[in-house]
Amino acid sequence: MTDVNNLATIGIFGGSGFYKFLDDIKEYTIETPYGLTSDSIAVGVLSGKKVAFMPRHGRNHHLVPHKVNYRANVWAMKNIGCKTVISPCAAGSLQKHVKPGDIVFCDQFVDWTKGKREDTFFEGPVVTHISAADPYCPYMRDVAIKCAEKLGLSIHKSGTVVVINGPRFSSKAESKFFTSQGWEVINMTQYPEAYLVKEMDMCPLNISLITDYDAGLVGDCEPVSHGAVMEVFKNNITNLENLLREIIKNMDENRACKCHSTKENSRF
Repeated sequence: MTDVNNLATIGIFGGSGFYKFLDDIKEYTIETPYGLTSDSIAVGVLSGKKVAFMPRHGRNHHLVPHKVNYRANVWAMKNIGCKTVISPCAAGSLQKHVKPGDIVFCDQFVDWTKGKREDTFFEGPVVTHISAADPYCPYMRDVAIKCAEKLGLSIHKSGTVVVINGPRFSSKAESKFFTSQGWEVINMTQYPEAYLVKEMDMCPLNISLITDYDAGLVGDCEPVSHGAVMEVFKNNITNLENLLREIIKNMDENRACKCHSTKENSRF
């Protein structure tokens, strides 16, 4: 396998429509025990820090959410030295007060993918139970919230994302049920991506860019369409890029964090 240790300390998985972030990059193809990654990893420097970027759907958006090789992608980020992984993603709103154009820093997820995705690195013989009680890194969320407030962005400091398998969007009945549970955000990629980052002793941060109201909020808004999602996402890409730059500038990449010892505290 490629010897690429210490290429970067911060990883970013790009979402729909977000394929280019770093300038003056060098690209690396990482071989993994889990097969092919979604794309090569682009590595560059931002605010004096080594940052790696990979489009989770591939740069030509050829991978639907349930076909993304999440284990390979996350393993590759760990293999090149990342301690933190930031996961911006397009997402739908399940609540009227969470509006298109808003950003939600999710602190919880609900897995609704029906077990159709490979979602752990630990399949034996060592029994390992990684807690998902607090799936996102509190330090990184705090940094992200402060940076977003500094930039004057419309944000929600916490939220629960329900992750559906895709590629279809929810029916009105399904979406109405999710809304009734009080969950704020719906997405197709946060599980198992964030959980696998945690399994690999890295700090996960989610940035959900709200692109639409989901189908359950009927009567007051149109059901979601892919075209509408991409239009809002493109209109807000500058906000997202500015936020990522501010987060990377202000985070301490070498701090000690409980996320970095998740594995050792999860074995008998």
